[in-house]
Amino acid sequence: MSLTFRGGGSRRAGGLRYRFSVAEALAAVFLLLLVVAALWPSLLAPGDPLAVSHADAFQPPSFAHLFGTDESGRDIYTRVVHGASESLLIGVLATAIGIGLAIVLGFVAGLGPRWLDFGTTRVVEVLFAFPGLLLALLFIVVTGPGVLSSTIAVGLATAPGYARIIRSQVRRTASAEFIEAARVLGRGRLWITVRHILPNVTAALFVLATLGLGQAIIWVSSLSYLGLGAVPPAAEWGAMLAAGRTYIANFWWMTFFPGLAIVASAAAATVIGRGIQKRNRSAS
Repeated sequence: MSLTFRGGGSRRAGGLRYRFSVAEALAAVFLLLLVVAALWPSLLAPGDPLAVSHADAFQPPSFAHLFGTDESGRDIYTRVVHGASESLLIGVLATAIGIGLAIVLGFVAGLGPRWLDFGTTRVVEVLFAFPGLLLALLFIVVTGPGVLSSTIAVGLATAPGYARIIRSQVRRTASAEFIEAARVLGRGRLWITVRHILPNVTAALFVLATLGLGQAIIWVSSLSYLGLGAVPPAAEWGAMLAAGRTYIANFWWMTFFPGLAIVASAAAATVIGRGIQKRNRSAS
């Protein structure tokens, strides 16, 4: 099922009408709420996410506490909303680190001489052979646990996959006819890279950033769940999952709602990323 948003929502590019699915519209609305929660959490939940009230411990979801309370009587709805700031910030930083490193590796391999391309590609393939989360864990073992370490670890772990995609996109663009025409006209390599290759790779980078954000949120939350990132009582979704696992048999809401926030955020980012990817393919 799909619908066309009129009055600015439906666009044409080269005679092609873009149609936005209901899933994409819902994902966009959720991501907008997530950004609001991250930047202005008090608008959605004015309470203190660390406020303790032992008399209200283990309260089930109700009108007074929409998502229930935890073992210390903290309101889980307030904690989930305020946790969006830390979880989203960590996810964005990890994605930026991964894509930033991938841009360097991808452009070096895609535009460099054959020996440099060969060496860079082999290194990327070796790193890509490791499961991403295992690579992140290895980095944390060396540097020690913590929010900063887990953020950098996730960024480094995702970089090899991004680098392969960027290298492929750079090489495809560099071999295009309009690039050859620019060389014939005497344009330098730097001018061609900045004016032609980089703009043509930007669309792919935006897709990678959108898809990578959901993946980064899941991985960073997983590391926090293992006690290698943010730790309780921090209002971070992975840390909240770790705190609630002890009580999951009797007080399900302590893990259900933070887990739902993680899944919904990753799914929304993926839906938007896939939609952008599909439109880029249609436009080309």
